[in-house]
Amino acid sequence: MKALPFLSLLPRLPGPRFPAALLGATVLELVVLTGHLVAYPFGLTQERRTQPDPPPETTPGAAPGTPGTHPNRLPGSLAAERPVVLLHGFIDNRSVFVPLRRTLARHGRRHLASLNYSPLTRDLRTAAGLLGRHVEEVCARTGQREVDIVGHSLGGLIARYYVQRLGGDRRVRTLVTLGTPHGGTAVAPGAGIHPIVRQMRGRSALIEELRRPAPGCRTRFVSFWSELDQVMVPVQTACVDHPDLDAVNVRVTGIGHLALPVHPAVAAAVREALETQETREGTVPSTGTSSVA
Repeated sequence: MKALPFLSLLPRLPGPRFPAALLGATVLELVVLTGHLVAYPFGLTQERRTQPDPPPETTPGAAPGTPGTHPNRLPGSLAAERPVVLLHGFIDNRSVFVPLRRTLARHGRRHLASLNYSPLTRDLRTAAGLLGRHVEEVCARTGQREVDIVGHSLGGLIARYYVQRLGGDRRVRTLVTLGTPHGGTAVAPGAGIHPIVRQMRGRSALIEELRRPAPGCRTRFVSFWSELDQVMVPVQTACVDHPDLDAVNVRVTGIGHLALPVHPAVAAAVREALETQETREGTVPSTGTSSVA
C-alpha cells in the first residue's frame, strides 16, 4: 500500500480497554445524541446563501483563480478554494456537521456547503442524483472544478454511489466517509419499513452494484471506521474494500457511531485528510488500512 502523507499527522485517540472503553463510548454516544436532539431543529431547512461567495484571494501577478497565501495552508495550495460538501446520515440533517464546519472554517476552508435530503427518499440512487445536481450548483457558484465530500453513515454511501456509478469522480477529488456501511450492515432498524434502509443491508442489490468493477475511478477515498461502532455490523463493513478504488481505511478507537462527525480529534483528522497534497497524476490504487489509535 502506498501510505498517504496525512496519516502520520492524524491525532491519536485513547485506545480501548474493554469493557471500560465500550462503557465510555456508550456514555459519549448518549451525550452526543442529547446535544444533537437540541440542535436538530436548526438544521431542518436547506442551507440558504444570502450573498455570493467572495472572490478567491490572489497573489500579485498570479493568474486568475490562483489562490493566494493563507496563514493556515501552504502557499499555492488549492485546498482552501476547493468546496467541501457535507452529507448527513439517515433521519438526520445538516446540524450534525456544525463542529466539523467550524474546524474547517478556522483552518481556511472558504466554501462549505451542506445538503439535506428528505427522509422520505425511497431510493439511494435518487439521493445520489440530487447530490450530483447540488455539486454542479456548488461548482458553478464558486467557480471551482472539483469538490471534496464528507459523508456520515448513509450520507457516505450516497456519495460513493454518486462517485462510482454516476460519474461523480470527475467532480470529487476526495471522499471522506465516517461510519459508512460500504459492505452493508446487519444492523438496519426499520429495514422492513423503509426501502432505503434495506439498501444498506449486506448483499442488497445496491451493495452488490457497488462491488462491480470501477476502472479509472479518479476519486480518492478515506474511510474512518470505529471498532466501537454498534451500527456497523461487522465493524469492518465501514471499510472501503474494492480493487479499483484508491482508498485508505482509518481505524478510530474509543468512540461510537454518533460521535464520529462531532469528535474534535476526528474533525482534525478529516481536515488533514482533505488537505493532503497528493495529486492524481501517476497514482495507483492504494487500498489498505491505517490507524489513528
